[in-house]
Amino acid sequence: MSEPVTRRRFIDYLLGGGLLAWLGVVLYPLFSYLRPPPVAEAQATSVKVGPIASVPPNSAIIFKFGRKPGILLHTPEGEFKAFEATCTHLDCTVQYKADWKLMWCACHNGRYNLDGINISGPPPRPLAPYTVHQKDGDLYVSREA
Repeated sequence: MSEPVTRRRFIDYLLGGGLLAWLGVVLYPLFSYLRPPPVAEAQATSVKVGPIASVPPNSAIIFKFGRKPGILLHTPEGEFKAFEATCTHLDCTVQYKADWKLMWCACHNGRYNLDGINISGPPPRPLAPYTVHQKDGDLYVSREA
């Protein structure tokens, strides 16, 4: 059998509940104020990467596309290709390995071919492609439609 609730125990419950409610009323606005608001990312549709001469054949450069890194490849055949440089496994930045002629993620040895398709390692899907444009001797990268 349970003991009957005494007047003292009832008052203790009331005071404890009131204290918890008061803490919630004080701490919730405080934590809401201290947590930064979500920042909307400016949606860049195109970025200037640099002059064509800055990317010799069989090399790549990393550039910033909004808040994410991108990679611009100049293939050994002379073609320019660009991709989002964030590995699809754990968001590490991929890099170009000229001797292997592929893109490589150092975090878990993920590999992508020159078309951005995952060929080995843990990455579950290909890299997101970008479109490369040449204008007045400069390279521009934009999101694919």
